[in-house]
Amino acid sequence: MSPAVNTKELEPWITELSMIPGKDDRSHFLKGQPQLCSKEAFDKIYDAVISLTRVDVQRAQRLAEAGAWITSQLHDEFASARSARATGHVFFHSGKHAEAVQEYDRAIAIFERLGSDLEVALTINGALHSLVYQGQYDYAHQLGEKARSIFAAHGDKLRLARLDTNMAIMFYRQDRFHEAAQMYERAYQEFLLHGDAEDLAAILRNLAVCYISLNEFERAERTYQQARKLSEKHGFTRLVAEVDYNIAYLYYQRGEYLRAIELYDKTRALCEELDDRYHRALCDLDQSEIYLELNLTEGGAEMARSAAISFQELGLQYEAAKAKAFFGIALNQQGNHELSLKLFDEARELFVKEKNYLWPTLIDLYKALVLYETGDDDLAHELASSALRYFDPSPLPAKAAICELLLAAIDLRFGETGNARRYCSSALARLLHIESPAVYQAYFMLGQAEEASGNIELARQAYENAFQKLEGLRSSLGREELKIAFLKNKLAVYEGLVVTSLAVDKGKTRNSRAFEYIEQAKSKSLADLIAFRTSTLQSRKAENSAATAQLRDLRQKLNWVYHQIELEELSPGDRSANRIQNLRKQGRQFEDALMKAFSSFQSMDQELAGLQVAETRSVAELQSKLPKDGILLEYYSARNWFYACLVTHDQVHIFPVAEVAEVREELRLLQLQIAKFRLGEEYIKPLEKMLLEATTAHLQRLNTLLIAPIRKHLNASHLIIVPHSFLHYLPFHALLSGNRALIDDFSISYAPSAGVFALCQEKPAAKSSEALVLAIPDQRAPHIREEAEYVAAALGNARLFIGDQASEEQLRAYGPQSRFIHIATHGYFRQDNPMFSSIRLGNSLLSLFDLYQLQLQAELVTLSGCGTGMNVVIGGDELIGLVRGLLYAGAQTLMVSLWEVHDESTAEFMREFYASYRHLPNKAMALRQAILNLREKRPHPYFWGAFALVGKFS
Repeated sequence: MSPAVNTKELEPWITELSMIPGKDDRSHFLKGQPQLCSKEAFDKIYDAVISLTRVDVQRAQRLAEAGAWITSQLHDEFASARSARATGHVFFHSGKHAEAVQEYDRAIAIFERLGSDLEVALTINGALHSLVYQGQYDYAHQLGEKARSIFAAHGDKLRLARLDTNMAIMFYRQDRFHEAAQMYERAYQEFLLHGDAEDLAAILRNLAVCYISLNEFERAERTYQQARKLSEKHGFTRLVAEVDYNIAYLYYQRGEYLRAIELYDKTRALCEELDDRYHRALCDLDQSEIYLELNLTEGGAEMARSAAISFQELGLQYEAAKAKAFFGIALNQQGNHELSLKLFDEARELFVKEKNYLWPTLIDLYKALVLYETGDDDLAHELASSALRYFDPSPLPAKAAICELLLAAIDLRFGETGNARRYCSSALARLLHIESPAVYQAYFMLGQAEEASGNIELARQAYENAFQKLEGLRSSLGREELKIAFLKNKLAVYEGLVVTSLAVDKGKTRNSRAFEYIEQAKSKSLADLIAFRTSTLQSRKAENSAATAQLRDLRQKLNWVYHQIELEELSPGDRSANRIQNLRKQGRQFEDALMKAFSSFQSMDQELAGLQVAETRSVAELQSKLPKDGILLEYYSARNWFYACLVTHDQVHIFPVAEVAEVREELRLLQLQIAKFRLGEEYIKPLEKMLLEATTAHLQRLNTLLIAPIRKHLNASHLIIVPHSFLHYLPFHALLSGNRALIDDFSISYAPSAGVFALCQEKPAAKSSEALVLAIPDQRAPHIREEAEYVAAALGNARLFIGDQASEEQLRAYGPQSRFIHIATHGYFRQDNPMFSSIRLGNSLLSLFDLYQLQLQAELVTLSGCGTGMNVVIGGDELIGLVRGLLYAGAQTLMVSLWEVHDESTAEFMREFYASYRHLPNKAMALRQAILNLREKRPHPYFWGAFALVGKFS
């Protein structure tokens, strides 16, 4: 086995030679140094080629060509055969297996003519990989047995074991995983006796790959770690990097994205230190794909760009093309359609040069989807039709179905509902026995076609089918068929259901049915938002740990199967068709097992189950949780219109209230007024009256849009408001009818959904009397210290940590035993993926996902100053995620700020709230009293309108 590579140790003349791009220039270099035209020089070049193929195939190819030139001058057949073998290695590492086999065959023929049987066997051993990738299994087996007899005749047990490792790859590629594992294990035992440490590390890595295919993930990870430990012990730093990459890839395949990203980052740093550009580029490529799936488009674009540059420098055109395609996808998601299409063209050209016929068609489909988005329907139709002709007879029914659905969407734009309906029906026929997001997309598109034809009941039925398929998608990630999602907004299915149900249904069940769809939509939105993290969440009940582990294991196996299907779909051929069929069968078995396990788990931990599959409550259940004199007021947007749902103890009413665009614009203008307070007191003081008048006008207008149409139905003393989308940033309690705010007439609390409100009512009362106060003051918010010190004194029995001492460690240490938790700090907003937004603690940033891992039993958690998104009207996802995360962590009630108010008024507000809470019946009434008292001193809503109570208010 070749020694571990360090390209920095190559002789200077070899390094210089490997950097000369032109073949003629390299020949001129060699002619200018006659001493290099020797057997000794060729041997050094040969060793360098073997070393470089693993890290820089382009430089290895240059040296191989230089070696071939030297052997042509030497007229040495033995050297010529070795030169052919080295060239074969270069072609193999370039993915050019047919060319590699030709060179290996030429080397074998020469060695046989020379009677060098051991060299014949060594060459065969090197050729086996390429033969297997070419699908020449019989020829590979024949040659392998020939090499085995030669090594056996020489009594060379070590090389026999190395042959076994290559023969095992053949079994692996034929899906004969048990036989492959047995052969690897046999070779491993031989290496323990006769091999070196690098042999052992390499075969452990291969064994781990085999165990993954046998769905033995834990055993695979243990084997990888064993390989890593051995490599580290013996200084095989390149193998360490390679194994780390493989472990990260395993995490990625299992859907453990955050663990994968963390390890990819570490591996990349090691690869840079080792100058291992190949594995560094692989890290970039995989991580770009993860970022695209997580909608982290900025990171995805940068990683894909870096990978494309590296692979092109290494001469790996297939990988470079794939990276360019991902780069194009990321740019499309960022709205840069022109550059996206340019990159797709570049990627397509590279794939064509590689004689890959599937990827160019896939890129045509990508381009068609982008062109459809930009309104170029004619070219989109042409490309989608062309892609359909390719995918139609292929074993890729979901890709063909996407082509048909895109053609249906284009026809709908032109009113061709009949054609659209036919395309949808054809797509559904293709997808009859397949678990794919394309199924719900087909039903949804069919619903649109029926609705456009005026067949509202048929449309509702199609939307209902889409809903059932969407709810039934069992992958925790809900993976799309394509990296460019065709129907980006899954919630459009629910919108269609709500609108058509309200139009068609009659009688008492009409509103209840529509309301349940609305709740399903909100629950689904949150489940999708945190999908890739829920599989790592632990049940808060210790007795459920085994059941949670079983669910996690089944999800990881299912994610792995879905990833493998995707990989095989991009590797056309008979073997892939059979493999896809077997993988789908295996996937259905895991899906059935997961559904059975999940059904059992639901009765054990309803809250965690609800997070994972968008579980909701029935209307009757929700009504039973309402307070005696309370109404639940839930908003929902569908088809650019806001609906208000009123749920009382015995009725559900749904009213259309306002156009979304009009509300959005009024909220944007309100936020602009609030944002002016960032300019400081010198700016605010002279304009105080004018600012109050402008803000009052916007609050009155928003009240007219959202409250006035239903005001006469609000016959209660307490309102539980469930906002939707950007309404999560609207201070409903501050809306004005004339000069009277909604908080003047009602105590008000909020909830992310009606189901979450019901869940909060079931949380047991906190037993502890302790409190925890964490505060991070800075120049922007010097009054945070004053606020924290007052809160700590008001709560009594409080632990107070300020600055660097207010750390995540203190939160995890003292949070679980605290009845009250007060955190005064800054929030950081991520617009590209809101769930990666975070709050600042003393020594770290705590992401919204981290909140789900906390273990709390708090009656009240207050987040003071963590408002986000003041200057942009967005979807409210990060606020929903923050609230839901802390409620799942164990908090009964939250007090959150809709915008940052960092001055002494916050300290005043907290003083009023905690003082009122001592003598009033519930937190909602205490909040109302604190708001009314503060408004007397500071009339502008900037000061008193920011705080909202979420969850269990009593």
